[in-house]
Amino acid sequence: MKWWKGVKNNNNLSFWKRVRFKYKLSFINENTLEEVWSFRLSLFSAFVTLTVYAISLITITALIIIMTPIRNYLPGYLDVEVRKEIMENALRADSLERMIQIQDLYLRNVTQIMSGEIELDSIRRIDSLAQTDVDYQIPRSEAEQAYVKDFEQDEKYNLTVLDVNASHSNTFFFYKPVNGMVSSRYQADIRHFGIDIAAKPNESVLATLDGTVVYAGYDPNEGNVIQLQHKNGFISIYKHNETLLKEPGQSVVAGEAIALVGNSGVLSTGPHLHFELWLEGKPVNPEDYIVF
Repeated sequence: MKWWKGVKNNNNLSFWKRVRFKYKLSFINENTLEEVWSFRLSLFSAFVTLTVYAISLITITALIIIMTPIRNYLPGYLDVEVRKEIMENALRADSLERMIQIQDLYLRNVTQIMSGEIELDSIRRIDSLAQTDVDYQIPRSEAEQAYVKDFEQDEKYNLTVLDVNASHSNTFFFYKPVNGMVSSRYQADIRHFGIDIAAKPNESVLATLDGTVVYAGYDPNEGNVIQLQHKNGFISIYKHNETLLKEPGQSVVAGEAIALVGNSGVLSTGPHLHFELWLEGKPVNPEDYIVF
């Protein structure tokens, strides 16, 4: 056993000696046989040098790839911003394709109409939002119906018909439709055929004359609208109401509550009443008949 251990130790020593044994590499001039340059190198130092060089090369290459746009050219690797841009471009391309299809369909329809292949009445309008059903009314909720019923019961005994603000014109007594301040006046040149009266929300809107409700409904631009037909060719129109208290066909007396002030409709800019007065089919300035 001692002999075997001695042989093993000698082999280990001989291995380290071989690994650490230095070799001399010389560069000699062929003509003069003079040694130009030489260096000593062992197997161990050569292994360490190559390992350090390989690690350094791999590290530098990795940094170059990570820190420069070169990484985008590697298969399977894309930057987050690049991916986002690609997705946005794909969505734009899909939207443009859809728009092109719509335009192509539109042009084909126009061509067929002009050539007489399709009758004009058989073409549906693409912009269905431009069509407004004047008879359409949003159904009232149960709470709203109960509120309107209670309000009408209270208004039965309302003495606003004796309002001292009533005006007289040509034997007609016009009542102020609502208490408030005139914020926009009658301007026929810009097709503003009435006046705007700023008032508190849910303020009572009163009939300016005795008459009959000929229209009560909702318009996308004008909101809740109610229209009254009066004697001697007068028509009064009340727009942007919050709630309508009367229905078509009902008779009203001057000073009776017919709606509540609101802010309904796209054209409304705040709680107010847009009031119009028409005489024999032509708009007239309400301030010529009523003192506001």
